[in-house]
This record gives sequence, structure tokens and C-alpha cells, in this order.
Amino acid sequence: MTSADSAAEQDSTRLRAQLDTLTTEAFRPELAEIDRLGTLDIARLMNAEDAAVPAAVAGRLPQIAAAIDAIAARMSRGGRLVYAGAGTAGRLGVLDASECPPTFNTRPEQVVGVIAGGPEAVVSSVEGAEDSAELAARDLDRLGIGPDDTVIGVSASGRTPYAVGAVEYARRRGALTVGLSCNTGSALAAAADHGIEVVVGPELLTGSTRLKAGTAQKLVLNMISTITMIRLGKTFGNLMVDVRASNDKLRARSRRIVFLATGASDERIESALAATDGEVKNAILTILGGVDAPTAGKLLGEANGHLRAALDAAAR
Repeated sequence: MTSADSAAEQDSTRLRAQLDTLTTEAFRPELAEIDRLGTLDIARLMNAEDAAVPAAVAGRLPQIAAAIDAIAARMSRGGRLVYAGAGTAGRLGVLDASECPPTFNTRPEQVVGVIAGGPEAVVSSVEGAEDSAELAARDLDRLGIGPDDTVIGVSASGRTPYAVGAVEYARRRGALTVGLSCNTGSALAAAADHGIEVVVGPELLTGSTRLKAGTAQKLVLNMISTITMIRLGKTFGNLMVDVRASNDKLRARSRRIVFLATGASDERIESALAATDGEVKNAILTILGGVDAPTAGKLLGEANGHLRAALDAAAR
């Protein structure tokens, strides 16, 4: 055996020992014959497993809220939100980032998902990419991560070198860091300013963290992006007033949002949207605030995009 082979064997042994300690990798003997069950019985088992996930997330709400407040403060200064992960965790970050522009009218570079192995890894496995902390540093270096930015490392195990490396690199650059994992005492949480460990327990299929762990990560990422955008004034009540009308469905939704916010007639709504180039928030302000389109734009700019504050200013 060569020295390289010996080193590889030692690394494999260490990794196996690590995995043996992880809740997300634990074997469940009571499910050892799940393949003998009927389809409906397996479906019931999976459904019961999934039902436990929201409670696990609920147990970490104080940590999630603290992270959101810190993220919103940075983003209000022009900072970016960056998700970094590998495999399922990385794909969930990319998904969440991709949904922000149409939902909240964010710029494409404002919320970003980076995944080990690059865009190809979103649809296929890129072997070995998750094992490289150096790759994470290079990916974030290309983004020019700085003090106003936030980097969220996402990893079910909490040990994935790519996610841990991303957080460590971002912290060295002065960025805010969050570590989201599904095991306690994780290296990812320890490396981050805000550690969020949502422990959902062993999976139905041993080690298949696309199941409960993936669901937990999706729920937390939904909270982080949605509540951050609420804090940034991207909503008016529970209305998505910064929605980007890029297709027929969203154009219809824009008109409906203006109606729900104002109760105005269809004719008034169409006139307001036309005057404001389809900007829902501006259109609402022209109707409720009784101002013209240029004034609405000015007031919203002075209010940093917060519609309620702009309406208060229009009333003075």
C-alpha cells in the first residue's frame, strides 16, 4: 500500500467515525423491513415523520429571529444575502435565492445561491465538490464578499467542508455568518456568528437528508428570506407590493394587490399602474396618498422603500 493509499484509508476511517456520531445518519432498526410494507403504510410513515419537522423548527425560532434581524440590518445598508451549500442543501439555497427577484423585486445579485460544483450541480451530482473548503473560498471570493454581506452555510450534517469553509471565509472578510444544520454541536454552527441547529432526528431512509432535514432547511430558508424582506419594507401588510410583473399571471396579481390595498376601481387601478410603470407600491401610494407618480417615487425613496412610512409622509 502506498502512502497515498494509506492516507486515503485513514481519511475514510475518520469520516466514517464522524458519520457514526451524527443524528442525521443514524440507523433505525424498527424500519429495517420497510420495503416489505404496503405503499399506503409507507406513505403514512413518511407523513408522520414529516409532521415532526415544524416542531423542531419551532424550537429554534429565537435563533432564527436573531439571525433575521442581523441580516436585515446589513441588507438595509446595501448588503447581499448569500447561501452556500452542497447537494440538497446547496440546491435549496439556490432555489430560495432564485425566488426572491419575482416575489420581492430584488436585484439578481442581491440574494445569491452558490453550490459546490457550480450551476451544473443544481441538476446533477458533482463528485468531490462538497469536500473542498478551498472551492467555497474561491466561489465567495469571486462575489467580493464584504462586511455588509451575509453568508449562510447550509448543511444537514453540519460538517460539510464546502459549507463550513464558506462560513469561515466570509467571517474572515467581516461578513455576517449563519450556519444552518440538523445536528447539535456542529462545526458549521461553531464557525458562524449565528448557529441554527434544527434537529429532526434520523431519516426514514438512513442518511437520506433530502427528507426531514431538507424539509427543515426549506422551512428555515423560507422564514429567513420572507421575514427579512418584510423587515426591508418589501410588503404592505401581507401583500407582496414589490412583486415584479414579468408575466400575465403576475400582472393580474399586481392589479389584485393594488385593489386589496386600496379598494379602488379597475379604471383607477389601471391608471395608477400606467402612471407608475407598473410599480405596485408606487401605484398604491398615488391612490392612498393622493399624490402623483413622481411624488410617490420621491417619497418612497426617502422612506427607503417602506410604503407605510411613505404614506405617513404623504399625509403630513
